[in-house]
Amino acid sequence: MLILVTFLASVTFVQFRGRVRHKFSRLVADHANLLAPYNTLMYLFSAVKAKPYADIREFPELQQVTEQWQMIREEALKLFDEGHIRAASGYNDIGFNTFFKRGWKRFYLKWYGDFLPSASALCPKTAELLGKIPSINAAMFTLLPPGSRLGAHRDPFAGSLRYHLGLITPNSPDCYIVVDGQKYYWKDGEAVMFDETYIHQAENRADTTRVILFCDIERPISNPVLRWINRTVGHGMIRAAATQNVPGEHVGVLNHIFAYVYQIRALGIRIKEWHKPLYYLLKWCLIAAIGYGIVVGF
Repeated sequence: MLILVTFLASVTFVQFRGRVRHKFSRLVADHANLLAPYNTLMYLFSAVKAKPYADIREFPELQQVTEQWQMIREEALKLFDEGHIRAASGYNDIGFNTFFKRGWKRFYLKWYGDFLPSASALCPKTAELLGKIPSINAAMFTLLPPGSRLGAHRDPFAGSLRYHLGLITPNSPDCYIVVDGQKYYWKDGEAVMFDETYIHQAENRADTTRVILFCDIERPISNPVLRWINRTVGHGMIRAAATQNVPGEHVGVLNHIFAYVYQIRALGIRIKEWHKPLYYLLKWCLIAAIGYGIVVGF
């Protein structure tokens, strides 16, 4: 019972820490709830103040990345021109699968581990630069074409913060991100840092494509034990969601599982299209069954 109460208290804390919140139906099924106890510890011992946007000056090691934005831009532009920044070829990118339907594309540089072989080969200068900074856990180039919109969501892992560096942007308020209700628009050569576990959304209403460098930066933790846990256990969990740019590169176990789970999800989508009330009945019965199983188990 103590474990159950702790879990529910953590979920409540995570879901209500910001000004913007999901509707109750979305809140209950939010995948961020699974890591709520872990994330609560990250928040409580975070050396960064709890707010949607972090002060990038607290991360001086990233200044050299921002200063080299034109070099990074050149390699990103070459990747873009050659079509390497693209959607996943299959259901093997669990973290960003829903974004692909909106036109969002990516090219991974690293994901909580070593740099991908394709990244080292195709953008060696950027890989070398980022490889000198241990706090960079993940990095990729991401593309948001005109007319694309990423709906409101929160990332599930609080062990990192998100760094965006504008490379090829409309430099316009029409291409923006909103984090916990606070709006920012990307600009060439400008960096921004935010806490991706607040609810955020992005949209490109401009007539040109946005390309940025997207990095996960290790969250500074004041407690040395929790810092070690975050670097080992936390990173290990997220590393399981690794995927590939090209065939033959490593794919994490979560993405192997996701390829099969997606088939079940696809069945659910077909049921929803055929009979929406039946879909929601089955969905809530499943949630209730899982909740009952947890309670009985404890």
